[in-house]
Amino acid sequence: MKNNIDITILDNLQASWNYPAPIRFGSGSISQLADICKQLNINKPLLVTDAGLVKQAFIKNILQANQHAGVKTAVFSGVKPNPTAANIEDGVKAYKKGNHDGVIAIGGGSGLDAGKAIALMIDQKYSLWDFEDAGDNWKRVIPENMAPLIAVPTTAGTGSEVGRSSVIVDETSSSKKIIFHPNMMPDMVIEDPQLTRDLPPHITAATGIDAFVHSLEAYCTPAYHPMADGIALEAMRLIKRWLPVAFKDGSDLVARSHLLVASSMGATAFQKGLGGIHALAHPLGAMFDKHHGLLNAILCPYVLLANKAAIEEKIKHIARYLELEDSSFNGFIDWLISFRKALKIEENLALIDITADKKDLIGRLATEDACAAGNPIQFTEQQYAQIFLCAVNGDLNCK
Repeated sequence: MKNNIDITILDNLQASWNYPAPIRFGSGSISQLADICKQLNINKPLLVTDAGLVKQAFIKNILQANQHAGVKTAVFSGVKPNPTAANIEDGVKAYKKGNHDGVIAIGGGSGLDAGKAIALMIDQKYSLWDFEDAGDNWKRVIPENMAPLIAVPTTAGTGSEVGRSSVIVDETSSSKKIIFHPNMMPDMVIEDPQLTRDLPPHITAATGIDAFVHSLEAYCTPAYHPMADGIALEAMRLIKRWLPVAFKDGSDLVARSHLLVASSMGATAFQKGLGGIHALAHPLGAMFDKHHGLLNAILCPYVLLANKAAIEEKIKHIARYLELEDSSFNGFIDWLISFRKALKIEENLALIDITADKKDLIGRLATEDACAAGNPIQFTEQQYAQIFLCAVNGDLNCK
């Protein structure tokens, strides 16, 4: 029997959730921003976003609405697509110079991760890298010295709005590092699908598959977490159903709404863990400065094939839940490749100008990435290097 349980999301639907963070969801919900600032005792926020997004009309509208409500808001947009430690340092300086009392992080993964890291680092005794997600580093944070934080996603991909970490580039080692503290979870999230309607198709596709990969890897990681597994399965179903719709017609608010929720679901699920796709995507993003979601989308089938011995039964279950005609492991891979092709995602890394000359370094950095711990098979440096080489060459049959 076909799955027809999706509920039509109307333009005027408003909802409030409190899992895993307080969330205000609905078309036009960004209009609540000034009131939310006041509820959190934020009267002079710093709005953190990236250099491209700051030019959008809705940013100007937000600033005008806040000003009219007496919430004096300044903008920091010095954030790269893959945020660096220097971006965070500059943001903290802007916060202190303006005597701000809270952060509004707006954007995709870059704006949200940067805003969260800036809020963390307002008045800490240690450096950013001292809070890398390893051991009990998070205990070094002085929580009361963090700034209150509101997160507003403008893409349906990273799910950073409901995460307790930020991914920041360490330029000295050409790697991405995860900065973590439980209080990095935003104090309030505003999910307004209207803010995602103008995303171009290629960004819609890359961010949508990014969210799919979050759920896919979370489901396949061997940790025991049935709640995360359930969320991951439903997020994948929503993305399978609605990503092609939004890709074809970005103005479809029903599709945009489902994808925005699925993105947050993916990030909620991956608190269970991630895996080798992310372990490779992180160093590649740092070294080649490529879009994280696009890297995940390209790498996905190659890493899944390398993990086949450990995940075949889980992939079959996913395929059945997604109601694929062929629910075998190979049937799922075939569907994934077709799905990716329909979204005009490149088939290999060479097509986005990534070369294999540093494959050994990539292999080493992948094993050192925090996400590698969640991979179903603990690959060696040489195995990650080989998977990377396959993804560069587009060879789905390599060993």
